[in-house]
Parts: sequence; structure tokens; C-alpha cells
Amino acid sequence: MDTVTLLTRRIRFWLVLFIIGLALSGLTAFPLEWEVGLLHRWMAGPGALAGWIERVYEGLRVSYGLYPFLAYGTDWLAFAHLVIAVAFIGPVRDPVRNVWVIEFGMIACVLVFPLALIMGAVRGIPLFWQLIDCSFGVAGLCVLWPVRGMVKRLEALQEV
Repeated sequence: MDTVTLLTRRIRFWLVLFIIGLALSGLTAFPLEWEVGLLHRWMAGPGALAGWIERVYEGLRVSYGLYPFLAYGTDWLAFAHLVIAVAFIGPVRDPVRNVWVIEFGMIACVLVFPLALIMGAVRGIPLFWQLIDCSFGVAGLCVLWPVRGMVKRLEALQEV
């Protein structure tokens, strides 16, 4: 197998994995109260994390019970994840021409940090949870940064 084909396959593999991660992340925002309820039951007991999960579950349960339209906000969050995932189909099809989508994704991953740390503090989110949120940016960068490098190598090989 030649280098171009192998590199293209690797790029596509990692991008499809990234798309799946984005889509799953988005889909989990739809049944948020149910999921946090499961987590609440599994994590019951002492400790800061269990206490935070209990507080979040109670907030969702009460808010959604009284004001179910609030869940519409997380529906749009889910939709945004799915739309962004669809955008990455372009680089799967033609990585060199659509490298800008990968770079856009990298910028979005970096922007997770100020959002989580600034708005997390404003909204009273515990630091440990803010760091969990930041880990999504780290995970995305761990995929997209090397993929961008592979795309640049592929571009150089195609120019020869």
C-alpha cells in the first residue's frame, strides 16, 4: 500500500472516530435528566462528586418538572454537536481541501478552556467539574492536532 493511501486511511479513521464522539456527545444531551438520574443512583454516597451529581440531578428534576421547556436548551446543545459532526464529513471526503474544518475544530477545542473556566466559575460549577469539561477540549486536540499534521503531510505528498 502506498504512503498516500495509508495516510488517507489513517486520517479518515481518526476523523470518523471524532465524528462518532461528537455525535454520541450530542445524543447524550437529549435524555439528560434520565442519564443524570442513573448517575445519581450509581454514585450515591459520600464525597464531593456524589454530592455534586445529587445537586445537579435535583436541579434538573425540579426544573424540568416545573419548566420542561428548559430542556429545549440542551436539545439545541445536542443539535449543535450533531451539526458540527456533520461538518467533519467534508474532511473525511477530502482532507486536504477541507483542512480548515479540522483547524476550526482545533480552535473550538481550545475555546473549551476559557468557557469552562470562566463561565464555570460564574455559574458556581466546582473546579473539578470544570476540569472534566476541559478534558473534552484536550481529547479533541489529541485527535485533531495529529490529524492536521497528517493532512499537511498528505498535501505535500500530493504536490509531488
